[in-house]
Amino acid sequence: MFNKHLDYLPLVTIVTPSLNQGRFIKDTIESVLEQNYSKIEYIIIDGGSTDNTISILREYDDRIKWISEKDKGQTEAINKGWRMGKGQILAWLNSDDIYLPGAITHAVDYLNSNQNVIMVYGEGWHIKENGEIIDRYPSEPFNLMRLAETCYICQPTVFFRKELLDKIGYLNEDLNYCMDYDFWIRTAKKYSIGYTNKYLAKSRLYAETKTLGHQVEVCKEVMDTMHNHFGSVALPWIHSYCIALIGKNCQSNTIGELRYILFFAYLFLINYLKYNKKLTRSVFSYCSNMIRKYFASLWNRGGNFHVFF
Repeated sequence: MFNKHLDYLPLVTIVTPSLNQGRFIKDTIESVLEQNYSKIEYIIIDGGSTDNTISILREYDDRIKWISEKDKGQTEAINKGWRMGKGQILAWLNSDDIYLPGAITHAVDYLNSNQNVIMVYGEGWHIKENGEIIDRYPSEPFNLMRLAETCYICQPTVFFRKELLDKIGYLNEDLNYCMDYDFWIRTAKKYSIGYTNKYLAKSRLYAETKTLGHQVEVCKEVMDTMHNHFGSVALPWIHSYCIALIGKNCQSNTIGELRYILFFAYLFLINYLKYNKKLTRSVFSYCSNMIRKYFASLWNRGGNFHVFF
């Protein structure tokens, strides 16, 4: 619980970008308004929804701030909301995600207790379209070089001090998919990021989300962003991009499988060379191990078809 003996309770501004998410947004709003923290400014930036979103927002006129107008997308909407906000601590919660009870109290308590930390994130759950839990979001304690390999920060669990925007700027509006990832890295290069093992949010995962619905575009933007930050792209992101390009399945026979695995290795090497300029021993080892595992798997199953990845 938040230390109630503290005289100073910072105002927390939560921004929700929205567009035609009427089927989810009521649960999102309620998860914010039901928080046990007394100083919350909640702003919803709607991009001109044509479903039932507006009628739902009007139900909360006396408890939230909202606007509905055409914009350039999610990233611009979040930045717009942050510029409108007056809070000392900021966050954003997408219109299909949900805060868990006590999330804001815990985040504020953490930041107040760790003055050297400018941003904090916690644990989260992936949930289905109907709200059923899928699994734990694969969060990890903070490490910058590990962040270059995978985005282990669950976006709706993030809270940060407003001064961060003055120091590193707002979300990059040229990015459509990994603006959060880019923001975490820009932050980490200059300031301390904290991690808590408290579960703070649920992140919805379904076919229409950017993560699942635009996998090739997501991976490509991530690789470009990683290259801009680090001058190279880690093996896991190139692997994910190749999978997104050609899929996991192949012809259900040995020749078809072999063609698939060799083409995947070729595609992997080409993209690795594109972003990293030279092929290292670790890359050749990665590809040879992948092919070796395929033949071992084929031998163990007597030539029966099996999806390799």
